[in-house]
Amino acid sequence: MHNTSVSVAPCHRPGLFLCHPQLRRLSIVLFAVLAMVIVFAEFPAQAQTSGQARLLRTPTISSSQIAFAYANNIWTVPRAGGSARRVTSFHGQTSNPQFSPDGKWIAFSGEYAGNLDIYVVAAEGGEPRRLTWHPGGDLAQGWTPDGKAIMFASARASWAPIGAPRFWTVPAEGGVESPMNLPRAYQGKISSDGSRVAYRMNNSWDEERRNYRGGQNRPIWIVDLKSYDLVSPPWTDSKDVDPVWLGDSVYFISDRDGVANVWEYQISTKKLTQLTRFTDFDVKALGSGAGSVVFEQGGYVHELDPKSGKEHVVNITVAGDFPWMMPGWEDVTSRMTNMELSPTGKRIVVEARGEIFTVPADKGDVRNLTNSSSSAERDPAWSPDGKFVSYFSDKSGEYRLYIEAQDGLTPPREIVLQNPTHYYTASWSPDSKKILFSDTNLKVWVLDVGSGQAKVVGNDPWMVPNRTLNPVWSPDSKWVAYASRLRSMYHAIFVSNVETGESKQITDGLADAVWPAWDASGKYLWFLASTDFGLRSQWLDMTSYDHDENFGLYLAVLKKTEASPLLPESDEDRGVGTGRRAPAPGACAGDAPAATGENAEQAAAPAARGPRAPVTVQIDFDGLQQRIISVPGVRERQYSELRTGTEGSVFYLESGPNQGGGGPGGSELSRYRLCDRRAMSFATGVATYEVSADGRKLLYRTANAGTGPPVPGAPPPVPSLFLVDSDRNPPQAGQGRINVTLRMYLDPRQEFK
Repeated sequence: MHNTSVSVAPCHRPGLFLCHPQLRRLSIVLFAVLAMVIVFAEFPAQAQTSGQARLLRTPTISSSQIAFAYANNIWTVPRAGGSARRVTSFHGQTSNPQFSPDGKWIAFSGEYAGNLDIYVVAAEGGEPRRLTWHPGGDLAQGWTPDGKAIMFASARASWAPIGAPRFWTVPAEGGVESPMNLPRAYQGKISSDGSRVAYRMNNSWDEERRNYRGGQNRPIWIVDLKSYDLVSPPWTDSKDVDPVWLGDSVYFISDRDGVANVWEYQISTKKLTQLTRFTDFDVKALGSGAGSVVFEQGGYVHELDPKSGKEHVVNITVAGDFPWMMPGWEDVTSRMTNMELSPTGKRIVVEARGEIFTVPADKGDVRNLTNSSSSAERDPAWSPDGKFVSYFSDKSGEYRLYIEAQDGLTPPREIVLQNPTHYYTASWSPDSKKILFSDTNLKVWVLDVGSGQAKVVGNDPWMVPNRTLNPVWSPDSKWVAYASRLRSMYHAIFVSNVETGESKQITDGLADAVWPAWDASGKYLWFLASTDFGLRSQWLDMTSYDHDENFGLYLAVLKKTEASPLLPESDEDRGVGTGRRAPAPGACAGDAPAATGENAEQAAAPAARGPRAPVTVQIDFDGLQQRIISVPGVRERQYSELRTGTEGSVFYLESGPNQGGGGPGGSELSRYRLCDRRAMSFATGVATYEVSADGRKLLYRTANAGTGPPVPGAPPPVPSLFLVDSDRNPPQAGQGRINVTLRMYLDPRQEFK
């Protein structure tokens, strides 16, 4: 399945329940899972074996029909099953259908006017009638027992600093909304006699998290609407949701046995009974009416007879004109990610919506190397000899490594990896004989391209949401450096010998050391380190969010006999005829080579570039920690993504206050060079960047082509790419822009098969 972005609405409107600025930071890992759930919820797919439709959501039931949400619209089908009929045909979202007590009407939430409001439509179809007009989002919950009003949840009246939903009612014929006498309520139903309400008090920041046992879980509350007495089913810490009524019993979904199943609580006897015992997929939504319970599980609609305790899948088929399921060309430029340069910057390889493209820097055509709707190709890397592009693909069902000729004219080579999982940070060794990558289990792997065999050369023993290994090759292809956590949760820099697999800790662990980078000369190992990490070391403790972690720039001199590149300097005059013209302040020899004689006053052209000389990295581990130097002239700031360029130069990003990974305005890209011992701004508004294998070209992407916060449901802005010289003067604004459009031929049925 391909990449799918999830647009999270900014926390600016009281009607948006699922906004919490601190909890969002914790949800980085979980958004990948949430993205898959949303995609499968919003796009249709047919079961290939039985012909039944799947991904049927939020069912509700009357004496003769079942209504459900499918492909963003409301459908009905006879209770016995069969061919479903579409009730709404809106191109936006319509959801949460709720039958009226007499089964003649369906209330639902819809976005007809651009906002999530309550609508009602005849069960046989017709024109929906809008009932609410507030800019806050309104989620349909059910009807009052007399069928005269619709109950819905909305956070329209609260702000603390995020909206807390409560129940409201609105007349089915139209009129003014009225709040119910419950200060907070998110999900529930009124009993058939109108005397009680069963509900879930608060929403959760991640509705799909399985077996969550944190403080957002609450028991189902059953409240008498006259006396306001409250009772609850027996509860410890499970996630209990979506309560509905049948007679004197409340039915709800609970994961107290490890999988979300349907449970019954009889109020008169206080008896709690588990009715379903699924062990594969969770029950997702529950509805009741006309003596039966319906629910969604495994993508199917099930009907449950409470008396017998037996359930069955309702055989439902759906047919319709689904334009999003028709094959066609799609612009995927805005989905561009995981970019890398060819060895000398002649082309760019990027991932976009699960396809691998190469883009010319100046002349030529865009190439789609993969052309596959049925699989996801990720994390491309270009071999330094320029011949091959590698990437990971799940076309076999599990992720494997593929190596393909950069022109895409020959079939790729497939390499099966041990214990398949998800993989990250692929990079080729400088000699193009090995590939380095990390995996979900925080292991660092080196794969021999010739034999296809991979071995572990490092790991991080602590799993936290941010992956911080960031392994990198030495320029002679013999060593790998990476950052790994110690028991103190501080990072230390480790170096592993590729041949023996032996790892050595380089830093002492008294500072948080991350982002190792080998100097192109092979003499130094650069890294970032922080001495104020202590208050942020416990990532799950929210008190750590108030403290910024600032880093300084450091380098380790690897060889005992190598002098420090930052020894004190002194100007000495050795007499007439012995001096050489020095570069201007802020410039190095490569920027403006010295001119003499008749050309002394003429602007000199940049020096010609020659091939890199072979490099041998020698590491004397004895006393290495005493050869670590704090680089002067670089203020401690929120730095990240340290990378090396040509000899003696490094680049790094600096994010502004509270921006984390760069924020909507992006980060500042800076360059430090040993030749002038200065840090200077190289580019601004940068989201991420890459340096070519020869160190002479730099590609960066701006953070946001738009001018404001993202609009919910709107496509992401098209990223802007810029390709510039890394070893020359900083580029002017807009210099080196790459104008590119990426298009793929998408077959949705292949994508979601």
